[in-house]
Amino acid sequence: MNVAKLKYAEAGKVISDRAVSLGDAVLRRANLLRSQAPDNAARPPLGLFLAESVAFAEPLLRRARPVLTVPAASERKIVVLLPGFATHPLRMRYMAQKLEEAGHKVKRWGMGFNFGPTEENFDILARRIEHIHGRYGQQVVLVGWSLGGIFAREIAKRHPDLVEKVITMGSPFSHTPYSNNVWRAYQLITGHSVEHPPVKAELSVKPPVETVAFWSPRDGVVAARSACGKFGERDRAVALRCSHMGFSNSSEAILAVARELERS
Repeated sequence: MNVAKLKYAEAGKVISDRAVSLGDAVLRRANLLRSQAPDNAARPPLGLFLAESVAFAEPLLRRARPVLTVPAASERKIVVLLPGFATHPLRMRYMAQKLEEAGHKVKRWGMGFNFGPTEENFDILARRIEHIHGRYGQQVVLVGWSLGGIFAREIAKRHPDLVEKVITMGSPFSHTPYSNNVWRAYQLITGHSVEHPPVKAELSVKPPVETVAFWSPRDGVVAARSACGKFGERDRAVALRCSHMGFSNSSEAILAVARELERS
């Protein structure tokens, strides 16, 4: 076989392998779409879920409000913000700006969009936290919004020496992984079941560091009982009145995070 034929055969095999992989991915997602939530799953009302769309106008609405002032920090904390599912760290930029104005050092999680957990992602995030810890010489506070809070809790379990405190915001760590309005979309995008993520994790087990759970009765995405958790799954639960999307940039959520940093 000459070189041209060999290259043609290799290219054909690559195309064939990719086609098989794509077919497997499509079939896997088709099977996931047929899955059903258990009877005990709790879901926020549809009205609250639809109201979440208002959050996209938040940058414009903010201009009509008084400028948010966060009290100056008594002690600088190193804070890492972890975005929610299918969102980018830019969604938390306003929170980062306000916490920095208060005197804290705020860092991104370093992985762009959050498209779900993998062992590789966990390793990348752990190295990121280790680097930040070494650079500033102090433990970090992990602030995770929604799925970002799941990452925060699991990293704190694996590396408690690097983490001072975990703050979750509307994160579905308790009850059943079906207690939310987006589990089907999550499975469709990630290609795995909410019950069987591709990582070793016991979501409801509390990290061995102080862990605070923000939840809201106005959350239209994650059920309150899932984000609040039970005694022993977190140290404290704090009720806010924002939407799920509002955890990332509302004045209420930013001030609540600032208060928790003062308690660290």
